[in-house]
Amino acid sequence: MRSHPLFGAYLALISVCIFWGTTYLAIRVALESIPPLALISGRFLISGTLMLTACRLLNLSLPPSNELRRTALNGVLILGAGNGCLVFAEVWIPSSLAALFISVSTFWMVGVEALVPGGEKLHGPTLAGMTVGALGAATLLAPKAIQEGFSGNTWSGFLILQLGSLSWSLGSILQKRRSGRTQPTLTAAIHQMAAGLAFLPAALLIPSAPVEWTWTGAAAILYLAVFGSIIGYSSYAIALERLPVAIVSVYTYVNPVVAAILGWVAYREPFGRREILALTIIFLGVAIVKRAASRRAPA
Repeated sequence: MRSHPLFGAYLALISVCIFWGTTYLAIRVALESIPPLALISGRFLISGTLMLTACRLLNLSLPPSNELRRTALNGVLILGAGNGCLVFAEVWIPSSLAALFISVSTFWMVGVEALVPGGEKLHGPTLAGMTVGALGAATLLAPKAIQEGFSGNTWSGFLILQLGSLSWSLGSILQKRRSGRTQPTLTAAIHQMAAGLAFLPAALLIPSAPVEWTWTGAAAILYLAVFGSIIGYSSYAIALERLPVAIVSVYTYVNPVVAAILGWVAYREPFGRREILALTIIFLGVAIVKRAASRRAPA
C-alpha cells in the first residue's frame, strides 16, 4: 500500500479530515480570551514563521516574484478571508453549527470551478445535488432565522461563512491551476505568512477588546498554529496538489461530524435530530455532486 504513488497524498487528506475537524472547537476556546483579528493574524504569523524557517533549513528557495505574489494572494483568499470568516462567525454561532454550515462549501467549489475559464461546467445531476444540499442548509437555517429574524446571529453567521467558503474555493482553484512548481510545503508557508501579514494592520489599528492571555487561550492558539495550520494546512496543500478537487473536498464530510461531537462534549452545543437530518441531506447532495463529477472524469 505504501508503494502506491498517491499514498502520501491520501495520508495527507486523512490528516486534514482529522485535524481540521478539531479546529472549530479550538477557535471557540481561543476566542474566549483573544479578539478575532488578533487570533487570525497571530495564528498565521506563528505558523508562517515556523514553516518558512523550516523551509529555509531545508534549502527551499522562494519562487520567482510573479509566482510569489500569486501564491501570497491565494493565501489571503484561502486563509485570510476563508478562515477569517469562520473566526468571526464563531463569535455569533456555536462551533458545531459553523461546521455544519461550512459542509456546503463543496457546492461553492463546484460552482467556482464552473465559472473559471476552462473549468468543468455544471450539468443536470450536479445542479440536482446542489439543490438537495441547499435544502439541507435550509433545514438547518430556517427555524433559527424565523425565530431570530434575518438580522439575528444565526443568519449573520451563515452569510459570513458562505462568503468565506466562496473565497476559500476561489483561492484553492486558482492555486491548483498555477503554473509554478513550488513545493507544497513552501506554498503552505507562504499562504500562512501572507494571511498573517494581511490581517496584522487591522489587528493593530482597529479597536477591540484587549488580549487576555490565559493558559487555555495560549494552548488553543498554539494548537491552531501547529495542528490546524502547519500540519493540517500543509497536508491540504499536498492533497490539493496531487489529488482531484472532488476527492480533496471529501474532508467536508468528516470535519462537521468531528466538530459536532467535540462541541457537544466540551460546550454541550446542540446537536439533535434536526441537525442530523440537515447534515444527512447536505451529505446526500454532496454525494450526488461527487458521483456526477466521477462519471465525467474519464471524458
